[in-house]
Amino acid sequence: MPRGPKTSLVVAQQIVRDTARKGLRPGDLLPPEKAMLEEYQIGRGTLREGLRLLEFQGMLTFKPGPKGGPVLLDPDASHLASTIILLMQLQNASLNTIVEARTALEPVVCRLAAERIGEDKLVELKDSVDRMQQSVEAADIDTFLETNKQFHDIIAWSTGNALFGYLTDALMRITGGTVMGIDHPASLRKTTLKAHTQIYEALNNHDADLSEDRMRDHIKEYVKYAERKFPEVLSQVLPWNQALGG
Repeated sequence: MPRGPKTSLVVAQQIVRDTARKGLRPGDLLPPEKAMLEEYQIGRGTLREGLRLLEFQGMLTFKPGPKGGPVLLDPDASHLASTIILLMQLQNASLNTIVEARTALEPVVCRLAAERIGEDKLVELKDSVDRMQQSVEAADIDTFLETNKQFHDIIAWSTGNALFGYLTDALMRITGGTVMGIDHPASLRKTTLKAHTQIYEALNNHDADLSEDRMRDHIKEYVKYAERKFPEVLSQVLPWNQALGG
């Protein structure tokens, strides 16, 4: 007979369900240990193992002190990105596999965003473009990379589909510039800024066809640059211990 899930995993799943049911938000403390032991009718070791599972998934951290305890976090896609890299390494798949996924996914996501994006996200998107322009003018590579990822994340989350949001976040973390070892010279930064500006304009007009086309062109231009300048990077398997930036 197949074995059932470990008790600690079941407890972790119950904590996640209860957190959502109670409407707890990032920064909120979970109930004290004594209360959770009584609620879930388990031993201290099992509870702590369940909490460590959630900590590993980036859902919570532990606040020290007499008024401390497990505190909810706002999970990002870093754990998803790490899992994707692990699976890719096990399959001996090259980094180009991930680039192909972005090429297929993001134009469709951008089309959906054009149909659903709200004014608040359009404001965030315009701010991202403006900050990227400032970074290009100031030759600030760190801000450029930050706004580049932010732009794609905003578009994905503006679809209202959380899976698109997390997938785009994860794939951008993996293909994000210095993580891959791909340089971003001034010419590429200017080209990227122009593409982002044009994509924003299409989204602002809620033009789904144009938004999809411009995102596809943007990704393809980046891929052509990477293939021309860094073919060895695209052909390598990214190791699981590769650091993933935010």
